[in-house]
Amino acid sequence: MTTPRAPIPRHYGLDWLRVAAFAILIVYHVGMVFVPWGFHAKSAHGAAWAVLPMLAVNAWRLSLLFVVSGYASRALLGRAASPGRFLRQRSLRLLVPLAFGIAVIVPPQPWVELVTQHGYAGGFLTFWTHDYFRFAPLGGIVLPAVNHLWFVLYLWLYTVVLVLLVMLVRWRGAQRAFDTIFGGPGLLVLPIAWLVCIHGWWFPMGYETQNPFDDAMAHCLYLPAFLFGFALAGSAPVIAACVRWRWPAAALALAGYGVILAIELGQSPIAPRWLYPVYGAAHAVQQWGAIVALLGFAERHWNRDSGLRPTLTEAVFPFYLVHQTILVVVAYWLIPAGLPGGVEFLLLVAATILGCFAFYRIGRRIAWLRPLIGLRPLPHPKPEVAP
Repeated sequence: MTTPRAPIPRHYGLDWLRVAAFAILIVYHVGMVFVPWGFHAKSAHGAAWAVLPMLAVNAWRLSLLFVVSGYASRALLGRAASPGRFLRQRSLRLLVPLAFGIAVIVPPQPWVELVTQHGYAGGFLTFWTHDYFRFAPLGGIVLPAVNHLWFVLYLWLYTVVLVLLVMLVRWRGAQRAFDTIFGGPGLLVLPIAWLVCIHGWWFPMGYETQNPFDDAMAHCLYLPAFLFGFALAGSAPVIAACVRWRWPAAALALAGYGVILAIELGQSPIAPRWLYPVYGAAHAVQQWGAIVALLGFAERHWNRDSGLRPTLTEAVFPFYLVHQTILVVVAYWLIPAGLPGGVEFLLLVAATILGCFAFYRIGRRIAWLRPLIGLRPLPHPKPEVAP
């Protein structure tokens, strides 16, 4: 029986899953420029149909990242000297980039939104030095802004909860219960039932607020996903169940997405309220079905190393920190050119990826910048021994 501080072998399949999830996130956020949903920069080529491919990943992309983060936290805890040491290490790795991101990386995003959508007349330097750190709303935007870095903040909060649970809960019994409950059909039935309650009953058609003090729906979704990933890392029976149920789970995910497409295509822009629970239940089925299927495929087919994997896994966090700012700023410059929508989309994707890669390659070589962008400090050189 694996205890929460026993060593966990590296799972290359989940590394690839994490890299793929963040790659999808970049394309998804570029898509936000074109769909009717609110975003910091909006193209004149927005189209309602663009929502449909976005909904193929909308249900599961963030929950999957929290599951993978929980799994990685189990491995990191196993290498730490104590739970307190683990929390200190994770706090440095998460809170330092979060503070740097809020202060330096994020500010261009609300500036672009204020200029293009709220009539703000000041330049960026004026905004950053006089208005950004006001700790009050401006044009309906609370400043300073967390924006996409809410994920990092929530990940740190859930890490604190995890450490408390590790210190308070008798883990061997909890792990055995987890293996029993989720090692069979309960892997699909119980989480889907929980998610149906969230999306179809408690918060029908609800959205995350990204305010940790007023975001009950997000906490109901993401904290259990994070803890599931943590327990999964020590559970061979549940990993085997993910492999065993991967095809039925994939079928459920496709069925849930099919129902969502049917509702989106068959209703007026304002759907009747009686459809909310149906839509929410389909969202729940798609969400957990996709997660189980992807975990099963990662274990069965993708759990192998590659020479490219270390670089990609290291680059994921810096890419995440900077990608949204790059795409918003590029969109601000690009949209007035009046290019065709397809060209605009492809240029945004290419510019965002290239900008992220440059940010990572430059930042990783500067010792003082590495901790600020989520990279480990460079190891101290060993002193030379005199002959």
